[in-house]
Amino acid sequence: MNGDTLSIGELARRTGLTVKTVRLYSDRGIVTPAERTPAGYRRYTPEAVARLAFVRTLRELGLGLATIRRILDRELPLDEVAARHAAALDAQISALHLRRAVLTAVAARTPTTPEELRRMHHLARLTAIERRRLVDEFLDSVLDEVPAHFAIRRSMTPEPPDDPTQAQAEAWLELAELSLDPDFRDAVRRLAEYHVRHASCPPLPDAVALAHRHAGPALAAGIAPDSRDADPAVAALTADTGPDLLQRLESADDPRRDRYFELLAVINDWPPPEPHTPVIRWTVAALRARAA
Repeated sequence: MNGDTLSIGELARRTGLTVKTVRLYSDRGIVTPAERTPAGYRRYTPEAVARLAFVRTLRELGLGLATIRRILDRELPLDEVAARHAAALDAQISALHLRRAVLTAVAARTPTTPEELRRMHHLARLTAIERRRLVDEFLDSVLDEVPAHFAIRRSMTPEPPDDPTQAQAEAWLELAELSLDPDFRDAVRRLAEYHVRHASCPPLPDAVALAHRHAGPALAAGIAPDSRDADPAVAALTADTGPDLLQRLESADDPRRDRYFELLAVINDWPPPEPHTPVIRWTVAALRARAA
């Protein structure tokens, strides 16, 4: 002690900080010495103890030194900084919630190959930005040729909640794996390109919509596609669309697409979608039976 001032060592002991940290804060102007001894040693007033205690609290909250100095110098209001920081922490907590849920989903599965294990490990560790980039890259690759695709893109975009359920985390994991499958990407891209050429667009081509309208009731009633009872449904369907109906329905027949939208509904908490595959296959069977 030298009168009412403290040495840097005493200040460090009183605040629980290291001498190196106190010196750093002093060099940054966060706490300034009241005087220096003839030998050049710094001396601080007792008020520096309270100032450094406040600084330590702000550091534990994750604030940077530049921001802390502006708060201490009254250039930034503390309540505004605290609100912004709380919002940032909320975003981090949300990301951690999803990562924890995905890791739990990975732990519950049994990878069959080293490649599957590596892929699941990679997906479980993705940040929120990386998850968004993965989805964007998938949708870019399959919808690039679709005109006015923004509404379609939105209907195909997963938006996991801040605190997902285990079912939502497992659905995200499966959907991410599906979107990385080159064969699935090619199938969706081909479907999109085909329907662009025929003035239609995914995810519900006009041929599929018509199949639901005309063949759906027959399928629900248990009518066999090759029976005479199916004739009215087939006649109404063929009268309502072009001659390439069979080809268009065959191009749309991919159960993985149904699975994608089922998973999407779970992730986004949407009502379960109506699957297309059963009605497509019923209609294809009915058309083939009559062609034969």
